[in-house]
Amino acid sequence: MGALALRHDGHDIVLAAISRSDASGLRRLTRVLGRERVLVKPDLAAHAERVKELEPDLVVSWFWTKRIPTAVIRAAKLDAFNVHPSLLPRHRGADPIFWTLDAGDAITGATAHRLEDRYDTGTIYAQRTMAVDATWNAWTLALKLDRVTLALLRETVARLARGETLEARPQDEALATHAPTPSEDDLVVQWNDDADRIARRIRAAAPWPGMLAEIGERAILITRAEPTDDVPRALQPAEAALVHGCVVVRAGDRGLRLISARDADTDEELSPSELADLITSVPSGAVR
Repeated sequence: MGALALRHDGHDIVLAAISRSDASGLRRLTRVLGRERVLVKPDLAAHAERVKELEPDLVVSWFWTKRIPTAVIRAAKLDAFNVHPSLLPRHRGADPIFWTLDAGDAITGATAHRLEDRYDTGTIYAQRTMAVDATWNAWTLALKLDRVTLALLRETVARLARGETLEARPQDEALATHAPTPSEDDLVVQWNDDADRIARRIRAAAPWPGMLAEIGERAILITRAEPTDDVPRALQPAEAALVHGCVVVRAGDRGLRLISARDADTDEELSPSELADLITSVPSGAVR
């Protein structure tokens, strides 16, 4: 957790706001700071006056997924900055990890940037890059980015605490892309798409919530799949068959082998044999 890391570095944390009630380290943070200095899933606008009265030197944001109110940003005496898990201006928004994988980016990273009224638009202080493995899902990428972004957070705070003036460069608006929270429509498999594109989006949505599809009357959430050329020629997009005991669905260009999925109603993992049984129970092998 960022607040604990900064405290370990010797910085005084006058107030910490946590975006998730199940965040790692929350109990420890509450114990070391005191319950009155830890806000869990708060409406920051409602606490703006309190932040102002505390007169913080810095307001820092790390994996906070909502826009920080202007009144909170302006409460900082020295500066207010965020560390964002993408190479801004690419993937501005609440879920850059999903859209990094969906786009098939080979390189991603972290950006320390000044907080402004507009979301993820402030001038850039520093960036760190990392390669994206083509097998990673959203959880894997998030864990990798945790380390990169936390290191950049600590480094940037340390530089400001030493009184350094950070060189800032504006973001190039021509390169900006957006990364909003995926909609329900974004999380439904479109079988006319190319198999590679579908596989990327499945990785982007895995392990949770997964990509929704229907086999007959059964809704499933696909969490892992891989493109394959081993698909019966007679199949049309969204039709499926068993190939060497595995479920293969025809996509727009070739096949997609389903490796893991959950039942959408019970959220229980489906075994390979249960997946295969779904196909054999549908006369046409139709998948929607």
